[in-house]
Amino acid sequence: MTARPRIVVLSAPSGGGKTTIARAAREQYPDRFGFSVSATTRPPRPDERDGVDYHFQTRTQFLEGVGAGKFLEYAEYAGELYGTLKDEVEKVLKSGKHVLLDIEVEGARQVREQYPYPRSVSIFILPSDPRVLLERLHQRRSESIEQIRWRLDRAEYELQQSTLFDRWIRNDDLDRAVAEVVSIADEARGGGRAREKKDFEWITNYGRGLQAEAQRLYDELHQQKG
Repeated sequence: MTARPRIVVLSAPSGGGKTTIARAAREQYPDRFGFSVSATTRPPRPDERDGVDYHFQTRTQFLEGVGAGKFLEYAEYAGELYGTLKDEVEKVLKSGKHVLLDIEVEGARQVREQYPYPRSVSIFILPSDPRVLLERLHQRRSESIEQIRWRLDRAEYELQQSTLFDRWIRNDDLDRAVAEVVSIADEARGGGRAREKKDFEWITNYGRGLQAEAQRLYDELHQQKG
């Protein structure tokens, strides 16, 4: 039986695996998690359907919705707007299910302000090694070194914001990560292991690793242009 429904926020840098975890959690636990269809200004991908995967909107339509107070949260990422519609969230909560949101750190902050813990719980996700993050970005094979470098720079900022999140998850095993999300969502006061000193040390070291990877990519880019 699902605990009192609430908003479960997943955030991560690009390549962190939040979208994969969110999709797996909804597929494996359809009785616990509902899907809130977000809005975006980016073009649909070939396998995406309007109103099912996203509400695809023009920039004008999106900003009109912001002005009308229709969004729980929204943010701009890589030149496109993404947002969570209040009506979609309330529809899922009223069905008795948790709302699982896969959003950026700015959006997570907006959710925390409107639905303070424990009405919402925010989870920051990272693979255990920054090199894994880089490998996942390279595996996409759709971005230039400049774009990957931008994402690593962005990841450094997101890592700084991670200390504001309620829980952290190391995403090295999908099944384990999904199980942790379910545990955290179903606990009335937030499940998962409490953050300890060694966790903060891990985050600090992770940031240093990201900086080293970003510098290596910068050097590689400079050599290509030189």
